[in-house]
Amino acid sequence: MSEWQLGSFAGLDDRALAEAVVARFQAIRDDNFTDNPDINPTLGIEVRALRRLDGWRIFLILTPWMLARIFLAERDPGMTIAREWQAAARTDAPYVVIGPALKLTLVGGDQLAHLNYDRSLGHYLVQPLVQTMDKFTSADAVFQAWNEVIATRQRVMEEQQRDCPWQRELSRREFFTRFPGRKA
Repeated sequence: MSEWQLGSFAGLDDRALAEAVVARFQAIRDDNFTDNPDINPTLGIEVRALRRLDGWRIFLILTPWMLARIFLAERDPGMTIAREWQAAARTDAPYVVIGPALKLTLVGGDQLAHLNYDRSLGHYLVQPLVQTMDKFTSADAVFQAWNEVIATRQRVMEEQQRDCPWQRELSRREFFTRFPGRKA
């Protein structure tokens, strides 16, 4: 039996999930980053590009300390959780931005993501995309920079005639969030 813990957000519809995640990360910011000089206080917290794929709800989250891709399981993914990262061990533990790396198989491809745990979110996986936020003046500037990374990655894959289905699926959905109003 897996020790994966689904959080209370698991059954929410997409709009309610996005709102709940934003509220939860606002609380994380308030509890852990208030006096932290390494965050960008001009950036808020936003969820974009929310979608479902292979039993996961995947979205981008922008916070004042990172832009990341988050994977919330819709059901127990059967991943082995080390004792120190099981729910009972993490419930009262200090917040950690990224935990230990785990291998995730998605759309037939393997990738790494970092385990994390929160009472409301349960276990979830994090892929940090941008961790130095100080140079950005707005959320749109962060997402524009990420869209440029996606476009470059796509161009390189085409030039090398490589195909990576999981990367293409994730990147395609994220790229289309660049248009105003296309937030989750």
